[in-house]
Amino acid sequence: MQARTLTAVLGNSQRLDGGAMFGNAPKALWSRWIEPDEANRIPLACRSLLIQEPGRNVLLETGIGAFFEPRLRERFGVVEPEHVLLSSLERLGLSHHDIDVVVLSHLHFDHAGGLLSAWAPDQPPQLLFPRATFVVGAGAWQRARHPHPRDRASFIEGLCDQLEASGRLELVSGTPLIEGGPATPCPVLGPGYRTFTSEGHTPGLLLTELEMPAGPVVFAADLVPGRPWVHLPITMGYDRYPERLIDEKRALLSDLIERGGRLFYTHDAQCALSGLTVDERGRLQATDPVEAPVALSA
Repeated sequence: MQARTLTAVLGNSQRLDGGAMFGNAPKALWSRWIEPDEANRIPLACRSLLIQEPGRNVLLETGIGAFFEPRLRERFGVVEPEHVLLSSLERLGLSHHDIDVVVLSHLHFDHAGGLLSAWAPDQPPQLLFPRATFVVGAGAWQRARHPHPRDRASFIEGLCDQLEASGRLELVSGTPLIEGGPATPCPVLGPGYRTFTSEGHTPGLLLTELEMPAGPVVFAADLVPGRPWVHLPITMGYDRYPERLIDEKRALLSDLIERGGRLFYTHDAQCALSGLTVDERGRLQATDPVEAPVALSA
C-alpha cells in the first residue's frame, strides 16, 4: 500500500437555512443536532481533503472559495471575504501551484468555487491550480453543462469553459452505488483509489474511496454532508431525488460498516471524519468523530 497522509483543509465557511439543509425534517428535530442563529441559519464548513503521497499532492474538492461579489457573498451566507482555502494550504507549506490533482465530486459552487481566485472589482475570477489535472465525473460534468432550471443557479457561469480551456480536464466514470459491486478503479488517480457515482443529490455525483491502513475512507460529498445526515431518513431540500439518495446512503454506509470504513465530511462544521456503527435500534450512527482541521492518518 502506497504511503499517504490525509489532512482536512478548511475553506470558506457558510451559514445556510437549516430548513433547507434538513429537507422535510422538522426544526424541533434538527435543531437538537445543530443550533440555528436568529435567522434560522446553521454553520457549515466547506472542507477539502488533502492527500499527500510521494511526489504528488491530491486535493478532493476546493469548497466555495471567495469568488462571489459582496452582494452574492451575503446572499449565499459566505462568511469570510478572503480565500480561506489558499491560506489553509499556506499553513501546510503549500500553495495552489503545488497541487497535482483536484477531484471534484460535482460542480455546484460550494464545492468548486475554490478553483477560482477571490473577487476583485472589475476583474473576472481566474482559474487557480495551474499544474493540476481536474478530475470530474462524466455525469456531473453533463449536468453542469446542461443544468435543470431547479439547480441552474448552483453552477458557476464560465467555469466549465475555463476547465476545458486548461487542457487538464479528465472525465471519469464510477460504479453506481445502488447497483452494488466494487467501486470503479480510477486511472487518473491510480492504485488505491476507486470511485462510485450517486444520483440522489445531483446527477453523476462522484464519490472517491481511498485505501488506508485502518480501512477505506470515502469522501462523502453531498451524499452525506455531515454526521446528522448519516441517519438514513435525513436528506437536504437541495437533493434531486431524496428517496434514491436514501437508498444510496444505505448501500454505501452498510458496505463501509462491513469493511471497517470511515466517512470524510465536507460540510460538518465540527467533524472531519468518523467511523460508522448501527445502534441497538438498527439506526446508522456516526462514531469516533475526528475534529478538524487535523492530520487524519498516515
